[in-house]
Amino acid sequence: MNNLKSTPCGTTVTVRRVEGEGATRRRIMDMGITRGAEVFVRKVAPLGDPIEVTVRGYELSLRKADAEKILVE
Repeated sequence: MNNLKSTPCGTTVTVRRVEGEGATRRRIMDMGITRGAEVFVRKVAPLGDPIEVTVRGYELSLRKADAEKILVE
């Protein structure tokens, strides 16, 4: 399994697991990134932070540190 941070632009992946604990994990899951959700990586900033994705019909920007905790396949 890869993480969302290493997913190339223009790729659709499926979330397998959200790592981490506490408030960070809860915040990611509250944004709609849960197991089984399909995520399309739209853009990556020139320095890699943030990453813009489409999940459940809306656009979302994630920090690299948060994207690293999202395991996808």
